[in-house]
Amino acid sequence: MSPPPPFPRRMREALCRGLSSHNSSTQSLDRLLPAVGIKRSPRRRTTSQCKSEPPLLRTSKRTIYTAGRPPWYNEHGTQSKEAFVIGLGGGSASGKTTVARMIIEALDVPWVVLLSMDSFYKVLTKQQQERAASNDYNFDHPDAFDFDLIICTLKKLKQGKSVKIPIYDFTTHSRKKEWKTLYGANVIIFEGIMAFADKELLKLLDMKIFVDTDSDIRLVRRLRRDISERGREIEGVIKQYNKFVKPAFDQYIQPTMRVADIVVPRGTRGTVKIVINHLHSTFNVPGTLSALASAHQCHPLPKTLSVLKNTPQVRGMHTIIRNKDTSRDEFIFYSKRLMRLLIEHALSSLPFQSCTVQTPQGHDYEGRMYSGKQITGVSILRAGETMEPALRAVCKDVRIGTILIQTNSYTGEPELHYLRLPKDISEDHVILMDCTVSTGAAAMMAVRVLLDHDVPEDKIFLLSLLMAEMGVHSVAYAFPQVKIITTAVDKKVNDLFRIIPGIGNFGDRYFGTDGPQEWSDEEDTLST
Repeated sequence: MSPPPPFPRRMREALCRGLSSHNSSTQSLDRLLPAVGIKRSPRRRTTSQCKSEPPLLRTSKRTIYTAGRPPWYNEHGTQSKEAFVIGLGGGSASGKTTVARMIIEALDVPWVVLLSMDSFYKVLTKQQQERAASNDYNFDHPDAFDFDLIICTLKKLKQGKSVKIPIYDFTTHSRKKEWKTLYGANVIIFEGIMAFADKELLKLLDMKIFVDTDSDIRLVRRLRRDISERGREIEGVIKQYNKFVKPAFDQYIQPTMRVADIVVPRGTRGTVKIVINHLHSTFNVPGTLSALASAHQCHPLPKTLSVLKNTPQVRGMHTIIRNKDTSRDEFIFYSKRLMRLLIEHALSSLPFQSCTVQTPQGHDYEGRMYSGKQITGVSILRAGETMEPALRAVCKDVRIGTILIQTNSYTGEPELHYLRLPKDISEDHVILMDCTVSTGAAAMMAVRVLLDHDVPEDKIFLLSLLMAEMGVHSVAYAFPQVKIITTAVDKKVNDLFRIIPGIGNFGDRYFGTDGPQEWSDEEDTLST
């Protein structure tokens, strides 16, 4: 393929002269560039990732999640299939992000991660910062990017692990203090000018697409973006383009077109359809629930399971909360009592060490003291949060995190939609709370999230008021070191994965919300 034609000299000169004169060449760009001498609106500070950006993409047909995790963990607690990584290369302002969005919109896949190479610029020294401020630093050279971090990040995402992405501020040419957490997905789209410039990085890309756009168009787009979005001056943008951007494209970017599987001329939709047809056959992954329904049943209950002693008091409280005629006030009262007993029972499984204290009478007392660093509670929303007050009542200064797992109405599979976890949770003992567990699919996903945040498996305690044997077996088989603690275990789960005899929809009964009678034991089917 022949290289794109050089930027016309006459147009380039007109752009430079047009800073002070309004000739016809400059006026043709008025709709793209702010007029010279006219006061512009305040500059917006732009970063590589916007904290307020919602984790979804709304298209004309549907909503696609761009942050989160689908239920691709099988009955063994491991990843069923690695994510498919699409690399998008091309010159600066060639339309890579537009092509990425076209692919996302056309794909029949609900979970996609869009990762920009712009997030991985290296941290500049003071001298480099000064050069960057005067448009004299080459951001279009391979050395400007942290390829080691890019490769490490893509490897983790490809394996379904959580990653932290740096947030880059283009107005100050620096990384912000905040980092953004991303999770694996069905498809990962990685775009950047040097997406194909590293051999190790190329090995991680399952498909490579080069967006080939005319140099004139790329320059105009870059002028519009850098001036209106990044607060740059037109002279500096043109200086940087002539000194760094165009030479870098000729030397480092255009030659990588030969490694691409597909070349997209100006982002045409016809070429994008070829990409879609190739991808549609790669995401046929069996459902989590169907696999769990037939796995590990008819086995003895695992040794990691601890059930609260079935005293007359415990049996009496279960009788009250299982009764469909129990009022909401009584349901809440006796549920809270059970939760308190459950939490206190769970705390006895934490590690303690011997210690000696002196009593007010001056005598020594041989006692026990918690030997861990800290205890963190994590509730699976929304029913799991009802257990937080009981945990706070018995654990002083306990930290609380939340995870939202919701069932996909089309597939019937649980999906991770939101989480908020304390920092340094990897050093804590974690009490994972959900009120009912039937198949264990959501509990497994929540455990998986904790493991991805480096919480040791043997430091995770899964607590539930009521569990089905099916859920116990599923969690224990996938994660044999996780301690499972509950007040009761019911033997059966019906064809719709509801615990029998069960407790009903715990969340609806507790919060007083109305729901269809066919809803399952789990809160809004969040915890199947």
